[in-house]
This record gives sequence, structure tokens and C-alpha cells, in this order.
Amino acid sequence: VDAGDGNLIFKLPPSEVAVHPSDYEGFHEIYFICDNLLKTIADLESKGIMCSGISDEDWGKLTSIILPSGGSVGLYEPLHPLAIGL
Repeated sequence: VDAGDGNLIFKLPPSEVAVHPSDYEGFHEIYFICDNLLKTIADLESKGIMCSGISDEDWGKLTSIILPSGGSVGLYEPLHPLAIGL
């Protein structure tokens, strides 16, 4: 599906992969999606996994899961169409 602005999302059972353009060469990010961000954050935090604050983006509600290394990985509740439901 086209999530807008040329951002494509591909169905990969049982998940999706999205490929978006970047102004930075060699730039990569991974985001996980969930149905209910607040519930997912609560579930993660009950297991000792910390998340950053939530930001409202045009395409969904976004947080980051803080990794043991100090890095992070994105987690969001989408507002855009999903390929997996098609």
C-alpha cells in the first residue's frame, strides 16, 4: 500500500516491511507496529523494558524501546493503511 508521499508498505506474512526514502546515505531504522501503543508499553514495562515518551506523528503514535546497549528501536501505533490486513 502507499502510505502517502511515496512511502510504500509491503505485506510480509505475518508482518510488513516499509521502505521510505532518506536524505542520508546508508541510513536505516527499524520500527515495530502494534495495535494499542499504551497497552504495549505497559506490557513491556511490566517486564522491565523501558520506553521513551510518546509523540504524535502524522502517521501514528510513536515511542522508542530502550535497548540494553543504550540504543533504541521504534514502536508505533499506525494511523496509515496496513498491508497485512489486505
